[in-house]
Amino acid sequence: MEILIALAIGVLFTVGAYLVLSKSLLRILLGTTLLAHGVHLLLLTMAGLKTGASPLLGENADSYADPLPQALILTSIVISFGVSAFFIVLAYRAYRSAGTDDVEGSKGERP
Repeated sequence: MEILIALAIGVLFTVGAYLVLSKSLLRILLGTTLLAHGVHLLLLTMAGLKTGASPLLGENADSYADPLPQALILTSIVISFGVSAFFIVLAYRAYRSAGTDDVEGSKGERP
């Protein structure tokens, strides 16, 4: 199972890096989103895919799932959502001022 998820992580990182290197702001936004999802899967896989009881210490205290990777992924999801929202506003503002979503087209002077 880890091999399949590692392959999915590699595909997400590859497609995300390809989109980040493009000239369109929308593609850059989608690339950063895919990179963030790749990081989430990487954190989950590095922690180990374990089964067990919930992390409440009680009768099954010998086998429980580690809650730390889940908390890290939840924090990363919130941060990536905030960065994506900021980048959407930034791309919209750049489009409104330059008239194009092309990164190279926005280098010119304002009309």
